[in-house]
Amino acid sequence: MQKARLIIDRDYTIGEIDPRLYGSFIEHMGRAVYEGIYEPGHPTADEHGFRRDVLELVRALDVPFIRYPGGNFVSGYTWEDGVGPVEERPRRLDLAWTSTETNEVGTNEFAAWAKLAGAEVNMAVNLGTRGVDAARSLVEYCNHPGGTYWSDLRRAHGVEEPHRFRTWCLGNEMDGPWQIGHKSADEYGRLAAKAATAMKWVDPTIELVACGSSNANMPTYPQWEATVLEHTYEHVDYISLHTYYGNASDDLGTYLAKSLDMDRYIETVVGVCDFIRAKKRGKKPIHIAFDEWNVWHHTKDQDADTKRNQPWQVAPHLAEEPYNLEDALVVGCMIISLLKHADRVRIGCLAQLVNVLAPISTETGGAAWRQSIYWPFLHASRYGRGTAMDVRVQSPVYDNSIFDAVPLLEAIATRDDEAETVSIFAVNRSQDGVLPIEGDLRALEGYRVVEHLVLEHADPKARNTVDAPDTVVPHAGGDARLDGGTLHASLPRLSWNVIRLAREGA
Repeated sequence: MQKARLIIDRDYTIGEIDPRLYGSFIEHMGRAVYEGIYEPGHPTADEHGFRRDVLELVRALDVPFIRYPGGNFVSGYTWEDGVGPVEERPRRLDLAWTSTETNEVGTNEFAAWAKLAGAEVNMAVNLGTRGVDAARSLVEYCNHPGGTYWSDLRRAHGVEEPHRFRTWCLGNEMDGPWQIGHKSADEYGRLAAKAATAMKWVDPTIELVACGSSNANMPTYPQWEATVLEHTYEHVDYISLHTYYGNASDDLGTYLAKSLDMDRYIETVVGVCDFIRAKKRGKKPIHIAFDEWNVWHHTKDQDADTKRNQPWQVAPHLAEEPYNLEDALVVGCMIISLLKHADRVRIGCLAQLVNVLAPISTETGGAAWRQSIYWPFLHASRYGRGTAMDVRVQSPVYDNSIFDAVPLLEAIATRDDEAETVSIFAVNRSQDGVLPIEGDLRALEGYRVVEHLVLEHADPKARNTVDAPDTVVPHAGGDARLDGGTLHASLPRLSWNVIRLAREGA
């Protein structure tokens, strides 16, 4: 039987893991907001209309950072529509998703919800239909203490203390022809630099994210990143990456390997960032905000039909992906890719959080439940804090026409010195059977295995539903053990695994 090997040494590390790596995303799209986080008539709704059952599931994920309000939506958004007395707010056509936006939930409501969820808000400004003036006014409204027009307007709206949002996105996917106000790299770069300057004049403490390519298949990639950073290097701290993977051809071997593409994407953009830094003789590194990533393929035809034949609905059913075990394994591999690059990827946003491309689904007026992808994200967020370790992996491979030799084992480890724990995250891509692993952990003397969690199912197409919410759930029946500094474990066929170690006495 083929065996994989790995070496973990506490002295070989990648970098500290920014907690924001486990961020997420709520866009005014489909039922993410309305009938997702907000449903006033629901039996569990609080006095503000927020669903308590959804909040409970979000809190369990320990999401520290949530991007808002878009996404494509933000490129046509007038933020002033979403503040002030709710009964006076206008209804608008949302051209991004061919929907009607009621504006019942806006900046202040979302900030209140995020506080309940224990998350920091990553605010986005509209650089599609709007520009410098609206962006700097929004920063003043949100972050300035008082004594000025916009900050006093916030106080008049019942929010005495400023939100103090730290991280701001300068628009969204401005390279995409589908984007309202689509721009060339030069046009966007110049506008982003001007907006950034004004926003930081209002609040010098904020951090800014410039738009990178919408995905690595864009015809302008990676020249887009280089051109945008030529204009914005002095003003921004991050550049964004977005990617979604799918299995439309039902080729599981290729699908499970798509995180290898994510690795290349990150490494290419890091190279561009470092090239511009060198060209400008700069000192600061530009870090990566991978602020949209997930799996999206099940509902694309249905979504297009809804937009075409049932336009201008309020909260239409869009991108409500029915995630299965295969999707959870790919999400697990993508999390591992982010951790492998934790020295440069400081922000990650699973897109999205509720109903739309989400780990959490809801039934209108009814239950909320966890999709299969909920579990690898929860495990990583809960157990993957601290330092990302540079794990050396030797794995059997399988041939693939797109990715050549694909390792059966995808793995990373994290170390939390304060808690004195180590977590190993591993995916067995094998469709044929169990993958034994052997790990050299002699450099982790004094540690013991405390748990081996496994997410698996005999049917890789199995998924959770409102009527069967526990079809794909993890169990603690893994067989990992540590014997004289050597880790032994059997990773089941097509499985996500978390092997948790703790120092003796911890």
